[in-house]
Amino acid sequence: MEALEQQAIATAPLDCRPKLWLRYVDDVLEVINKDNVQQLTDHINRVDKSGSIKFTFEQETEGSLPFLDTLIVRKDDGTVKLMVYRKPTHTDQYLNYQSHHPLHQKLGVIRSLYYRKDTIVTEEADKEEEEKKVQKALQTCGYPNWTFEKVKDQMQSVKPKKVTKKTDENSKSKGMVVLPYVKGVTERVSRVMKN
Repeated sequence: MEALEQQAIATAPLDCRPKLWLRYVDDVLEVINKDNVQQLTDHINRVDKSGSIKFTFEQETEGSLPFLDTLIVRKDDGTVKLMVYRKPTHTDQYLNYQSHHPLHQKLGVIRSLYYRKDTIVTEEADKEEEEKKVQKALQTCGYPNWTFEKVKDQMQSVKPKKVTKKTDENSKSKGMVVLPYVKGVTERVSRVMKN
């Protein structure tokens, strides 16, 4: 894929070369004059002689364009803001709170959705709105209100870990124990085994 895109961009006609080309696996974000999108797409598709790779395109609609789980929104002043993107088929179904999983995994669902909000969303009002969406979806999955506060507290109290060089004494493995999860039992056993 990398060789194909390098050849395609290098041989593209000058008037339709993208100003920006970002690829993650098979999704590409490009900045190009909208009159040249079809011409560039046709050119790239001609470069692959095997015919096994076909590029398609999606243009900006009403000032916004999804890329992976990010929605890029063009503002009136010409700047852009980023929001979380959910496909139209997204159902807000997450790990049910009543499911047979340890608490730290359930809190991890909240943490990962909050982390996505904090790292993708660029404007504070949108962050607040995203947090409300996350809470509403997870409350539907049975998550009590205290879980959201617990995760917020945990995320605020986490400090970056200082990287230190391990000594041979510290790097020795203490062994590993893998147990099936049994509610109420596994938590107690893991506390004992930590020592």
